[in-house]
This record gives sequence, structure tokens and C-alpha cells, in this order.
Amino acid sequence: MSIQPNYVFVLDANRKPLTPCKPSLARKLLKVGKCKVFRLYPFTIILKKNVAQDPQPVTLKIDPGSKVTGFALLLNSNLIWVAELTHRGQTIKALLESRRSLRRNRRSRQTRYRQARFLNRTRSKGWLAPSLQHRVDTTLTWVNKLSKLAPVKTIFQELVRFDLQKMENPEISGIEYQQGELQGYEVREYLLAKWDRRCAYCGIENVPLQVEHIHPRASGGSNRISNLCLACEPCNTKKGIKDIKIFLAKKPDILKKIVAQAKRPLKDATAVNSTRWALFNRLKATGKEIVTSSGGLTKFNRIRLKLTKTHFFDAACVGNTPEFFVSANQPLNIKATGHGSRQMCRTDKFGFPSRYVPRFKFVKGFQTGDIVKAVVTSGKKMGTYTGRVAVRSSGSFNVSTPQGLVQGINHKYCFSIHQKDGYNYGS
Repeated sequence: MSIQPNYVFVLDANRKPLTPCKPSLARKLLKVGKCKVFRLYPFTIILKKNVAQDPQPVTLKIDPGSKVTGFALLLNSNLIWVAELTHRGQTIKALLESRRSLRRNRRSRQTRYRQARFLNRTRSKGWLAPSLQHRVDTTLTWVNKLSKLAPVKTIFQELVRFDLQKMENPEISGIEYQQGELQGYEVREYLLAKWDRRCAYCGIENVPLQVEHIHPRASGGSNRISNLCLACEPCNTKKGIKDIKIFLAKKPDILKKIVAQAKRPLKDATAVNSTRWALFNRLKATGKEIVTSSGGLTKFNRIRLKLTKTHFFDAACVGNTPEFFVSANQPLNIKATGHGSRQMCRTDKFGFPSRYVPRFKFVKGFQTGDIVKAVVTSGKKMGTYTGRVAVRSSGSFNVSTPQGLVQGINHKYCFSIHQKDGYNYGS
């Protein structure tokens, strides 16, 4: 499949979102001076006149994930824009754990008494852990951004990624779910994620895998998800109806690993399940038409349409998806970086202040997080660099480019192309 760039977002003079256009048309409009660049990420142009007619509505589809969320915009039966948003939930969790350890360490020192505050705190209804709330907030932020740049009418959300209750007891959902077109898709997708898409017995990858009962059904084993794993055809045939302890008697390390893995909860699936309803309620509050679907249907559509396994193609396949023409398959890679820390000083590993943070965030008109283009005309670093800047009080900045970090770039060579918004972009 050839690389197809995203369509370009279009606004009129009053910033009303219009139907996105092809990059070739945007270049022609810019060349003749009928529009200007409104923002670089995602690329948007703004016309110099108002447009009275109503634009064609587009459909926004979302594939929420624990680490990466996929976005797709469809115009009629045309996939015109795709993106992947990388969350920073694990970073938030690590920062909170670090703060917790520092505070806990301070309590044991010979310092002034601080009244305990862990007994007088209450959580509001619908409270989520900060790392989970971040996933909801960033996803909604991009839904609102896209709604301002394109005439979004309907939003499709993959509400159920892994229905754990149905997989623990498949009979609970009735014969329609068990014998329909989606039979086995939810369970298989869960097992592929849980066992890292490899055989549990030999560890082989990139081969057809079969659903295997750890405790054989002939010996009373159940269909519960905790009794299922994945195995290649040779291992599955070799094991047959043997008990796993007999089959792996000479491989105690693998036996111990499989028993532990079978009982291990799927962390990413739990994170998605914890945030799905919070995201749904926030999307519903936008006033747009919301349509929900399951992860099994998403995979069924992707296989039926013969698309590769990516987050943005998963997003495009959410819900009842007829065949569509892929006009864009090069996603805008969006990485959440946050807006910096509110700490007034940095600490060492023992929690003592080690260096202080400047009060003023702007240096020579730039701040850390801006995306700049630096054209160095002389010296050892002569060249052109584009990336995220880290400012220094001395006026000598660091620029993070796709090729690596470039240090010591004078501010005189830099000019801003995208102001800091808490995200980093790439293609």
C-alpha cells in the first residue's frame, strides 16, 4: 500500500470548519494567495473569505487504547485523515510514585510535625486515577480540536474492548452472541494481547495460533478465560488431552510461567475498561451523535476489509463499516508531553532541593515545548533543524529532532512554527 498523506483541514474567514480538501488543492490555494496557513499540526488553512453553503459532514471514529488511541475521519466512504495519540499515563504514574516516596521519606525525619491528611480526603463520584483520567482528558481534547477544524456530525467510539464478564462465562450473553458472525473474536483478541501473540509452550511467533485449554476439557477443564492460552499447531497436537503438569514435567520454568500468566490480569484491558464509560459520557456531553461498538466487531471489519493491524485502521473499522476507499494511511503521530512541572525546585533522590526552576518560562520569546525551525548559517552546527525546543536562560537552546538531540543552538537562528500545546508531533 502506497503512502497517502492526510487531507488538509479548511476554515473560512470566520473560522467555520469546511470540508477538508486534498493537499494538492491546498497548495494551489496557498500559491495564488487565497488562503493562509492557520496551524501546522494538524495542517490547517484558513480562507480569506466567508463561505455560506453548509459543508459535507464527516464522521469521527475513535479506537481508545491504554497506551495509544487511534483517530480516523471519514467523508462518505472515503478515509481522509488518520492519527495516533500516544498517552503519558505511565509517566504520570511514575511521577506520582516518586512524589509519594519522597513525602513518605520526609515523614520519618526530625522536622516539624505535619498533620496527617490521608484520613480526611473524599473522592468525587466517577473519580479516576490521574493516569486514567489523563487518557480521557487527552482523547476529549483532540475530539474538541477536530470538531473545530472539521464539520464532525457523528462520533463512533469503541466502547467495549474486552468484555471480561462475557469471556469468563460466554453462555451469559445467549446463543445470538455465541453463534453469530462475531463468535470467538472477543476471546481471541483478548488472548492475543494477554499471551503477546506467541505460543505459550514454545514461544514461536508469526505463525497461526490456536486456542488451547490449559486444563483439558476431557479432564473437566472449563471454557473460562483463565483456562485458555494460545499454542501453535504442533504444540497443541503434541499436548492433546495431557495434563499440563505431565506435558511440561521436564520444563518446570515454562510450567511456572504459564500458570502465573494464566492468572495474571490484563493491565491494559483493565485501563480501557475503567475509562470507557467516562469517555462515553464526556463525548455525549458534546451534543453530537454518538455510536458505540465492540472490539470484536472492529477486528471483524479489519479482517474483512484486509487492512493491516494499526491503531488508526482499527479506528476506521469501529462500528458497522461498509467498504471505504483509503485516501490517507500516513497518520499524524501525536505524543502527549504535558505542560511541564509546577514544582518550584528539583530534588535529588533523597528529596532535598538540588536546583531551582526559573520563575519566568519565556526566554527570548520562546518557551520549552515550542516547535521551532533553526537555520544555522555558520559554525560546527551549520544546517537546518526542526523539532521541539528546550530553552535555557543563556539563550542557547536544545532542539529535539527526529534524528536526535542538537544542543547549543543560539536563539537568533530559531523561529517558532508551532506554539507549545502539550503535544509533540511527527509523521
